[in-house]
Amino acid sequence: MVDILHRIGVKDSSPDKVYDALSTIDGLAGWWASDTSGRSEVGGEITFRFAPGYFTMKVVELTPPEQVTWEVVDGPEEWVGTRVGFKISQADDYTIVLFKHADWREPVEFMHHCSTKWAAFLLSLKQLLETGTGAPEPHDLQISDWH
Repeated sequence: MVDILHRIGVKDSSPDKVYDALSTIDGLAGWWASDTSGRSEVGGEITFRFAPGYFTMKVVELTPPEQVTWEVVDGPEEWVGTRVGFKISQADDYTIVLFKHADWREPVEFMHHCSTKWAAFLLSLKQLLETGTGAPEPHDLQISDWH
């Protein structure tokens, strides 16, 4: 199994604000996918719709304001069964987000694409929290077509 790992620091934002952006439908729609729906409590499912498809995540852990974890239950074959997690902590003037998309079966080309897109979306999260405006899909940075 292989994982995608990233780290961002959000300037002058509290762990509570970061947690809200990662654990509520409105928060998620502000930085990842504009078309986000579902139930964001533990056991609920959240669907994120993108131009080429969608992902459905089951919420498996919410520990305010420290941890958000999902399990992918529907979407591209390579994602199903993987886990997406965010660990939140404070370090001086920054709230740190450690991101992990875990348990990929193998490092296929789609994983490389997703790693780059996760980095872009995490920068969108940072932008949302620092400026009030993120760059969720369809306003995200386009790196290539993926079909």
